[in-house]
Amino acid sequence: MALSRVCWARAALWGSAVPPGLYVVRRLQFVRSGLTWGAPRSSKLHLSPKADVKSLISYVVTKTKVINGKYHRFLDRHFPRFYVLYTIFMKGLQMLWADAKKARRIKTNMWKHNIKFHQLPYREMEHLRQFRRDVTKCLFLGILSIPPFANYLVFLLMYLFPRQLLIQHFWTPKQQIDFLDIYHALRKQSHPAILCYLEKVVPLISDAGLQWHMTELCTKMQRGTHPAVHDILALRECFANHPLGMDQLRALQMKALSRAMLLTPYLPSVLLRHRLKTHTTVIHQLDKALAKLGVGQLTAQEVKSACYLRGLNSTHIAEERCRTWLGEWLQISCSLKETELSLLLHNVVLLSINYVGSRR
Repeated sequence: MALSRVCWARAALWGSAVPPGLYVVRRLQFVRSGLTWGAPRSSKLHLSPKADVKSLISYVVTKTKVINGKYHRFLDRHFPRFYVLYTIFMKGLQMLWADAKKARRIKTNMWKHNIKFHQLPYREMEHLRQFRRDVTKCLFLGILSIPPFANYLVFLLMYLFPRQLLIQHFWTPKQQIDFLDIYHALRKQSHPAILCYLEKVVPLISDAGLQWHMTELCTKMQRGTHPAVHDILALRECFANHPLGMDQLRALQMKALSRAMLLTPYLPSVLLRHRLKTHTTVIHQLDKALAKLGVGQLTAQEVKSACYLRGLNSTHIAEERCRTWLGEWLQISCSLKETELSLLLHNVVLLSINYVGSRR
C-alpha cells in the first residue's frame, strides 16, 4: 500500500501516465495554493554585467598596448626615418587634441560666467589666440582633402611643405628652429620699407618738436642703435592722428606692416586695415594681462614665444635678454591708449631691428 502511494506521487510529479482529469485537478490545486515550479537554480556564481564589461575592456586595452609596442619596435628596426615622422605625427595629434579640450574648457567657462576675451588671464588668452591660428591652418588642409582621393595628395604636400601646411606641433625640433628663422627673415625684408616710410612722413608732421624726435629716431635706427623706451613714447602723438594713425596709413605701408606681423599682404586695403587693427588690439590685450601676471612668472619657452610674436627673433637670444626686451615692450604697450595702437604696430620694427642678437 505504501509502495503504491510512492509510485503514484512520482508519476504525478514527473509526468508519467496519469489520468487527465486528475492531472488538471492537481495543477489547479498547485496554482491556487501559490506554488510555482521554476527551472532549477545554478549553484555557480557569475559576475555582474558591469564587471564583465570592465574586465573585457581591460583585456582589450592590454592587448592593444602589447600589439602597439611590437608595431613601434618593428617600425624603429626596419623603417627608422619613417618611424621618426610617425612618432612626431602621433605626438602632434595628441598635443592638438589636448589643446582643443583646453580651449573648449576655457570657452565653456567664459560662457558660464559671462567673461570676455580681454578679461581672461594671460595664459588662457594666449592659448585661445594660438589655437585659433592652428585651427585655421588645419581647416585649410581639411578643405584640400574634400575631393575624392585628395587625401593622398594632401599627405604628400604635408611631407614636402611642412612649414607652410603644418602647425608647430608637427615640426621636428630642428624644423622649429629653422622655420622660425625663415619666418623672421621674411618679416625682416619689410623693415627697410617701414623705416623709409617713417622718414618720408616727417615733413607731414605739424609739430616741430615731433619732427625733430622722428628724425632723431630714424637716424638712430639707421646707425644700428637700439632706441630707448622714452625715445619711442615721445612720438605717441604722431601715431594717434595724421599722418601715422591707424586710419591714415597708406596701402603700401599696411602691406609692409602685414609682412612684419606675419600676416598675408595680399588683401584689399580695407581688409588689411581691419586685420592689422584686430591683431594689434589682441596683442595690446595680451600685454595688459601679461603685465598683471609679471614677466618673471613665465617659463623660458613662454618668454621666447611672447618675444617672437612681438617681432624679436628669440630663438638665438639668451633668456635673460629676452626677459629684458619683453619688459621694455610692456612698458611701451601699457602706456598707450587705444587710439595710439599704430605706435604698437610700428614698435614691432622699432624695438626689435637693432636689438643685440636679433640681426640674424
